[in-house]
Amino acid sequence: MSFVALPANDLRSQDTFVEKAVAAMRADPARRWTVAALSRVAGLSRAPFARRFRRATGMPPLRWLTEHRLGLAQRSLVEGDLPLAEIAVEIGYASEFALSKAFKRLFGIAPGLYRRAASVGRRASVAPIFRAAA
Repeated sequence: MSFVALPANDLRSQDTFVEKAVAAMRADPARRWTVAALSRVAGLSRAPFARRFRRATGMPPLRWLTEHRLGLAQRSLVEGDLPLAEIAVEIGYASEFALSKAFKRLFGIAPGLYRRAASVGRRASVAPIFRAAA
């Protein structure tokens, strides 16, 4: 079973208003962001901000935030050994259950299984190759 990381949430265009909001979400992913709060960071009213954000990223602001958070969770599961509850709090989920539900919805696999499969994959990719004695 192979797993593909989420694509980077890069902008399709250089929109400084959207870039401000993206920078704020990247700097503080655990904050309880709303579209209204993000529009204030960007310096626009809510509706124009939401339209510009979708045009620049291809998705609504809170969807972008969800995918960004889950990408952070994915990286933490593969690269670290923090318990899922700690990862959840670190990236803005109220509970381990909430993170698990969102993770499974996006990736189609529970976070614990993802971590185990990624761990097995890492070990397999670095395992030495032994040749049978002739």
